[in-house]
Amino acid sequence: MSTRPIKTVFSGMQPTSGVTLGNYLGAMRNFVKLQHEAKCYFCVVDLHALTIPKDPAELRQNTLDMARTYVAAGIDPKVATIFVQSHVPAHAEMSWLMEVSSYYGELQRMTQFKDKAAKAEVVTTGLFTYPALMAADILLYDTTHVPVGDDQKQHLELTRDIAVRLNNRFGRELLVVPEPYIPPREAGGRIMSLQEPTQKMSKSDTNELGTIYLMDPPDVIRKKIKRAVTDPGREVRYDPENKPGVSNLMVILSLCSGMSLEEISERYDGYGQFKKDVAEAVVAVLEPLQKRFKELSEPGVIEEILARGAEEAEAVATPVLRRVQDALGLLPRRRP
Repeated sequence: MSTRPIKTVFSGMQPTSGVTLGNYLGAMRNFVKLQHEAKCYFCVVDLHALTIPKDPAELRQNTLDMARTYVAAGIDPKVATIFVQSHVPAHAEMSWLMEVSSYYGELQRMTQFKDKAAKAEVVTTGLFTYPALMAADILLYDTTHVPVGDDQKQHLELTRDIAVRLNNRFGRELLVVPEPYIPPREAGGRIMSLQEPTQKMSKSDTNELGTIYLMDPPDVIRKKIKRAVTDPGREVRYDPENKPGVSNLMVILSLCSGMSLEEISERYDGYGQFKKDVAEAVVAVLEPLQKRFKELSEPGVIEEILARGAEEAEAVATPVLRRVQDALGLLPRRRP
């Protein structure tokens, strides 16, 4: 893999009813740092959300709330570009070009499609071609690096394969081949469920006590952490295999307070005060974010940010779309 410098980053998050503490500590906080190291495009991918039927009013509200969360988390719209996927028509147009440049067998092998299709009451064609739209999202911005989790690595590989395929077909670098950006794991790894500490913290967790959401009130956060699963004994020690519950709380405290895992282990000799301090550290991190989110809920504030972001994104994406259309032989529209 090339070690070329990070120049352009694209990342998208679906508009959902809640962003978890794991999403924030594992992804969004890294976006805040990354925006000062590269040109970053952070997209609310509402078209992707349509692969499973959604309530229209809820989708609109979730789209606005996800954009507010980006900004409240510290992404500066004057530094990075924040926009909604459907506000830039090039995404939908480029998606078809990616579909005709990928193969049925490639899409059929996507494990995420298999997993979601097995659980869904309705399996749409869009769920099957989802990776082609993701490829379009990425390639439209001449993206050099894409932050990816384990569940998206296969999709990024397909994006790379499509870009290489088209570049080889036309004998030139028609598309930039993106690389994965995997930020350094801080304090031991990802955030796990408070009730099932061997499973990743997720909004799909059926136990509401297992997941902390960014907009949870302080008392709710304290309640969830107080009831978090620990392990036999009183020792506060980082040992994910034998003490997954305590280890998970240690990671959360470390990421929220800046203390190392070693410092945490030396400071506590039981779970009572340890859990209280974890809760207060999380509350301290999320309170300013929640305050900023509320400010962004004033009428027109986030809408103005998204309007500017769409203009910025469109100015970059449209020329790339035209470049690919021209290479594939599509007749350019004559404009007055």
